[in-house]
Amino acid sequence: MPEHKQPLKPGQESVWDYPRPPRVEPTDRRVRVIFNGVMIADTTRAVRVLETSHPPAYYIPPEDVQMQYLTQTRQRTFCEFKGAASYWTVKVGDRISENAAWGYLDPAPGYETIKGYLMFYPSRVDACYVDEEQVTPQEGDFYGGWITANIVGPFKGGPGTSGW
Repeated sequence: MPEHKQPLKPGQESVWDYPRPPRVEPTDRRVRVIFNGVMIADTTRAVRVLETSHPPAYYIPPEDVQMQYLTQTRQRTFCEFKGAASYWTVKVGDRISENAAWGYLDPAPGYETIKGYLMFYPSRVDACYVDEEQVTPQEGDFYGGWITANIVGPFKGGPGTSGW
């Protein structure tokens, strides 16, 4: 495990203070996803999933996602806490991003709040925003957390972090 505890400035959050198993909490911050010039999602009703060593994952209610641009794929993964995840490809015009979003259609007990909500990989769309800040994607291909200026790491996902 890395040396991870750093002094925090006011307003900062350390991912090492997030719980395991993860916590789900509502947020009224504006969350947006853009792909190929189209606002795919825009909400102030997202929920954050907070898990030790990971930047927040912002899950968006399907009512606030332009679902006509998404197609569910056969991709499936399993989270020991949340259960089986399904994936969606985003297509706008001639641009396609495979498995750019995921969600839990039948989440495990304790995670019912995110049922049907979608989480987008920031690295697989053109931009994701929390309020007016464009997020930085979490390194690696698996987790997809959203890094903003107030989130302090180090973050799991990059080379050499699989054992954390």
